[in-house]
Amino acid sequence: MTKGDGVNHIVIHSAADCSGCTACAGVCTHSAIRMEPDRLGFLYPKVDESQCVDCGMCVKVCAFHPEYDTSLNLATPVVYGGRHKDMREVMKSRSGAAFVAISDYVLNHGGVVYGAGFADHFRVVHKRATNKAERDELRGSKYVQSDLTGIFSEVKTDLQNGRQVLFTGTPCQTAGLNAFVGKKLRANLLLADVVCHGAPAPNVWRDYLEYVEKKEHEPVTGVNFRDKELFGWDEHRETFTFGDKRAGTERKKSYAIQYYSNILTRQSCSNCYFANTNRPSDITLADFWGIERVKPDANKDNKGVSLVLCNTEKGRELFDSVKAEMSIFPVLSNGYMQLNLRQPTDAHPHRNEFEEYYARYGFVRAMRHYHFMGFRLAFTRWMIRQKSRAYRFRQGLRIK
Repeated sequence: MTKGDGVNHIVIHSAADCSGCTACAGVCTHSAIRMEPDRLGFLYPKVDESQCVDCGMCVKVCAFHPEYDTSLNLATPVVYGGRHKDMREVMKSRSGAAFVAISDYVLNHGGVVYGAGFADHFRVVHKRATNKAERDELRGSKYVQSDLTGIFSEVKTDLQNGRQVLFTGTPCQTAGLNAFVGKKLRANLLLADVVCHGAPAPNVWRDYLEYVEKKEHEPVTGVNFRDKELFGWDEHRETFTFGDKRAGTERKKSYAIQYYSNILTRQSCSNCYFANTNRPSDITLADFWGIERVKPDANKDNKGVSLVLCNTEKGRELFDSVKAEMSIFPVLSNGYMQLNLRQPTDAHPHRNEFEEYYARYGFVRAMRHYHFMGFRLAFTRWMIRQKSRAYRFRQGLRIK
């Protein structure tokens, strides 16, 4: 995002310059900016020149740049691995249920939790939770960029009303919210980001669901992006539940293959400024990939372990308050450095071509053309498997 020639409002010269966090639209008091989807469903700001007064607030609030605010950060993060002591919580979470322990603490003290959930027909959006039942929808991986429309203003209202708020999201989302609320309201805001591989396209996820339902002749009634109960923590397979409770669960992996090919991700993801250990949040949460080389016995049951980076003093104090709920161990810097804590994910070499093809020919034809459906899928699976093996070797993971 930059200033335009002779104006003082946002101008997106390249899609890679915007993460879609919505801070610019939320900060505009003249309603001159609205977020509009592109062909893949990614949201970008559009300025209504007739309403804009060139106040420059939208430019000022943008945090998607190398100088994002880290003024509260510790010199180096304090890092732990661990999992919740209640295995029921671990099995309902994607890793070690650190998010559950932290969000339980906030809710038990009258706070509010924001995170990615579902609206409409499994459209991924950020939602507000004031109790544990609502919070439970926010746990677990959702490999789609969430819609934040109106959420930053909701968070700000909660903070102005004296509520403690835990906001969880990708680092570009937490950086945007941090800039949006300002330093005066930051005291009651707890930011938790995730180590992010990339944000996939909302429209592709929508079309994939429609494709699955047509194939099965039944509506999807449940989604699990990574089914740990059926396949274990280190296997990345989605499952769907169809129809009523009596319906079974179909085992799938094709969406995971699309996701890990990096062909669905937002263009800004390969330009991410936050893929390092100087995070824009109080706490960073992740799957502890590489746990085998740090604590070999910690994940023998393949149920998952959380990685927790305490980036600020506030984050360290928060995690100190929930340690009793978890079995934890400290981790040195050479034990937790995952790929996306070092660098952004490289985009697929045909990512832009895919977008053009998808917009012209639609989901099914694009998936077949790029080897995500049909007879070519077997070869694509083999290629992804080889890349996964190489990735796990670099991470120090075991290879099955």
